[in-house]
Amino acid sequence: MISDLFIDRPRLSIVISVVLTLAGLIAITQIPVAQFPDIVPPQVSVSANYPGASAAVVESTVAQPLEAKVNGVDKMLYMKSSSTNNGSYTLTVTFDLGTDPDINTVNVQNRVNQATAQLPEEVKRQGVTVKKKSSAMLQIVALYSPKGSYDALFLSNYANINLMDTLARVPGVGEVFQFGPLDYSMRIWLSSERLTALGLTPSDVIAAIQGQNVQAAVGRIGSQPMTPDNQFQITLQTQGRLTDTAEFEDIVVRANPDGSMVRLKDVARIELGSQTYSLTGRLNGKPSAVLALYQLPGTNAIAAVDGVKKLMAQVKTTSFPPDMAYTIPLDTTQSVREGIKEIVKTLYEALILVIIVVFIFLQGWRATLIPALAVPVSLVGTFAMFPLLGFSINTIALMGMVLAIGLVVDDAIVVVEAVEHHIEHGLSPKEATLKAMEEVSGPVIAIALVLTAVFLPTIFIPGITGKLYQQFAVTIAISVIISAFNALTLSPALSALILKPKKQARGPLGAFYRWFNNMFGRATNGYVKLSGFFIRKFVISLILLAVMTGAIGVMGKFVPGGFLPEEDQGYLYAGLQLPDAASLQRTNAACAAAEKIIMETPGVEYVTTVS
Repeated sequence: MISDLFIDRPRLSIVISVVLTLAGLIAITQIPVAQFPDIVPPQVSVSANYPGASAAVVESTVAQPLEAKVNGVDKMLYMKSSSTNNGSYTLTVTFDLGTDPDINTVNVQNRVNQATAQLPEEVKRQGVTVKKKSSAMLQIVALYSPKGSYDALFLSNYANINLMDTLARVPGVGEVFQFGPLDYSMRIWLSSERLTALGLTPSDVIAAIQGQNVQAAVGRIGSQPMTPDNQFQITLQTQGRLTDTAEFEDIVVRANPDGSMVRLKDVARIELGSQTYSLTGRLNGKPSAVLALYQLPGTNAIAAVDGVKKLMAQVKTTSFPPDMAYTIPLDTTQSVREGIKEIVKTLYEALILVIIVVFIFLQGWRATLIPALAVPVSLVGTFAMFPLLGFSINTIALMGMVLAIGLVVDDAIVVVEAVEHHIEHGLSPKEATLKAMEEVSGPVIAIALVLTAVFLPTIFIPGITGKLYQQFAVTIAISVIISAFNALTLSPALSALILKPKKQARGPLGAFYRWFNNMFGRATNGYVKLSGFFIRKFVISLILLAVMTGAIGVMGKFVPGGFLPEEDQGYLYAGLQLPDAASLQRTNAACAAAEKIIMETPGVEYVTTVS
């Protein structure tokens, strides 16, 4: 038998258990940490921009060609899109759970390339972006000026230039998105009266700007082939793209026959401003640059948030200009940390409770030590399988661990009780262990197979529900299998080493043992008598079973249903929508009224975006 090998070589079983435990501990440091398993189907986002177009124009010229080609892409579940009056278009394609996000992105990109030729030139010039999308928001980072030295335009561009690329490089961060980016742009406000008086059109102005605001490559002087007496080779450089308002003002729109010229400043007002003012961000009612960070699928959310916090603290110290600060008004991992913390606490409490119960029943520290060592090996060793299965450390897996404590301790107890039984009959510890393993090896294996058969069928549940429950069931099944292996290796080896014939306990502990054994014996006898009664009264047993089943069904109708339990995440989303015809002034007034109500709540930090 396999147990005989480990009884004769206890060091081998101890080394195997130590290696298994170390593998689990190392895996814990590498496994992603999340609130729930990855049950969100992968998504791919397609975005485009048609400057100046209304939502109806975007829908007819951009949305229809793109969606006609993207529709039906391999493994697609559904897609949804939005076209707005500021000319932006966004298409989100959702794929089957478990598909590769990178392959999905490539497939969507190929479909988008087929539709590119049908898009307007302005859209093609702006570019169509295809990228994998994560709906798991990690946190929000907001830049602000405590004394009001910087406006929203400066804050937005500082974040865009100095922070967004740096934050995107933090391990675990998949995307950094700015709400209402106010990118620096040269704003040209045309005067329709002057254009009409001079016989010009907006297309004339656009053509003049495109023709004179260029980066030209004019070549070199003295490059080969040249005469041998040439001594120098010079690369010619000309003025490139225009950089300030004065240079744009001097753009020649039209040269008249009399030698006079119409310049851009004659028909327009030029200023350096934002590319768009359709969306702005505020922190506690003040101008702010609001950055939303999204998690990269399959990464450690807590590690990513810690990396962002460390980076922001470093950047604040080394790079921030005076009167600039940052805050993190939203951190979605706070509830994850608290949930994991509470479950780990429950795990420790359950382990201590199991050890106490085992000690009371086995009534000896030597016998208690063997299950107490076997349980951590089974639980920690389970984590070693998580990377191979693509699992994460989450509340579902840890709850499975809590349940598994009561299951994995049984195998070790069976071995210990069998060994003590034979020791009480005069056998030496080693002989008692060999004899006991001949009797209990089969039952231990049978217990493991039966328990595994109970939980493993849940892995065949399809869809998101199956993905959620798979980790719970597989975690318990793995721990039970490891527990059975320990019962055949570690437990008999330790039993042969440390178990000895019991001595009668004396003093208060002995009195407690005698009282407990007496009470437990009475309870056992009472249970046996009650079971015998119900066995004889088979009809009564069936009636009670039917009543209990019916009561469970009735109670189930009154219990609220849901996919996941509702928990306080520590933050709140609220939306305020005005009629389509509402002016920007009315929108800002409505938001200001809502912010005033929020500010009356103590201890609340809030971010608003106005579109």
